[in-house]
Amino acid sequence: MSEKRILVVEDEPSLAEVVSLYLKRAGFQVQIASDGKQAMNILEKQIPDFVILDLMLPEVDGLSLTRWLRDRSDVPIIMVTARREEIDRIAGLEMGADDYVVKPFSPQELVSRVRAVLRRIGRDQAGAESERVLSYDSITINPLSRLVLVRESQIELTAKEFDMLYLLACHPKQVFTRDQLLERVWGGAEYIDPGTVTVHVRRLREKIESDPSSPKHLLTVWGVGYKFEP
Repeated sequence: MSEKRILVVEDEPSLAEVVSLYLKRAGFQVQIASDGKQAMNILEKQIPDFVILDLMLPEVDGLSLTRWLRDRSDVPIIMVTARREEIDRIAGLEMGADDYVVKPFSPQELVSRVRAVLRRIGRDQAGAESERVLSYDSITINPLSRLVLVRESQIELTAKEFDMLYLLACHPKQVFTRDQLLERVWGGAEYIDPGTVTVHVRRLREKIESDPSSPKHLLTVWGVGYKFEP
């Protein structure tokens, strides 16, 4: 799966470098901003996958930056603070931060908290997806009953066929690699042959496409993976 991009907003250069080092070792891409204004300039160009920011920052403080960012994005935020007063931590959470750590802290603990927030958000998104009925052209997919209608006729899918179809259909036009599909549908089990994805795509085409040899919905993006075309 692609690396998550994290913006670290910290005005203490030594701390920023240590945090960056631990995050990179954990497999994240890291960019550093030394003050709130520089962070805003970066965020206006591209929102990362995660933001770690200090409460006490020059130019624009952490609370103001959190408020500004929440008006534009729901990107997960961990706030770092040297203040131990409960009111400061509550203020950060009420502004929209997902978690906080108090200085001094263990960089490894921070990495663990980043992963915990990402897991929680992933579960929340999966839960939201799992309740949404999808309808495209002649295909209707109901996740609650796990029924699929193609041209108003019910078709029978295995559990994994349904999971793969629903995942792709939840993200129309988005290309998923075989590794990403293995991770999302099979849980990334190492013993699963990547060719399993190809087999399931072929079976799905036979069940939902008018002409499986010339599919209109389950498309191959050569050299990359598969996508659902609505």
